[in-house]
Amino acid sequence: MEEIISAGLEELGLTGRVPQNAPAQLAQYGQMLLEKNQVMNLTAVREPEGVARLHFLDCAALLKYCDFQGKTLIDVGTGAGFPGMVLKILVPSLRVTLLDSLSKRLDWLTEVYENLDGVDSITTFHGRAEEFALEKKGFRDSFDFTTARAVADLRVLCELCLPFVKVGGHFLAMKSTSSDQELENAAHAIKVLGGQVSSVEDYAIPGTEISHRLILIEKQAPTPKNYPRRWAKIQKEPL
Repeated sequence: MEEIISAGLEELGLTGRVPQNAPAQLAQYGQMLLEKNQVMNLTAVREPEGVARLHFLDCAALLKYCDFQGKTLIDVGTGAGFPGMVLKILVPSLRVTLLDSLSKRLDWLTEVYENLDGVDSITTFHGRAEEFALEKKGFRDSFDFTTARAVADLRVLCELCLPFVKVGGHFLAMKSTSSDQELENAAHAIKVLGGQVSSVEDYAIPGTEISHRLILIEKQAPTPKNYPRRWAKIQKEPL
């Protein structure tokens, strides 16, 4: 796994931008993931090569488009730690908050970073994004980056994620390259929530024939205080 990650980072042009021990740390993380996945449903990818390419290198590609050095990031619905934990290993100065609705996933992620030498400044919170954005002091309009690697509709993700982003920061939505219509449908939601699409970047995952898309949405104005709405409302009536 370490060799695959090293070669992939080189292909992405990131070798000189990440710590030398990052491939080894990611490989250790990947091994812990595969072991835990036997008793907890963390990923449908069950082979080391798949974890290295489809998870780690997919997340690493974000470094081609964003400067994370010394910034703050909240990973909404982090799951097995993608992309938040991966970005933290690749950019140690990044201050990462992992938010998830399942506490046992966060407990496992805490175990992971406590076992990785030099990986710190990670905070985990158990809860729902729409509740934290409204009720958790210091979270709203406060992060340089919000990330989400979920399959939910972009309109829904924008309402959950943009409230966390400070003006001048970005929501990074990881999507498929077939998301043109989804992005068009989300134009109204993005505007209402204070954002504007600044870039759409398609990239190939090293060692595969798969391409993914990163949609960068810049926060240009504070999100109106009545957003996000409650989850049932967001699902029933997307913006």
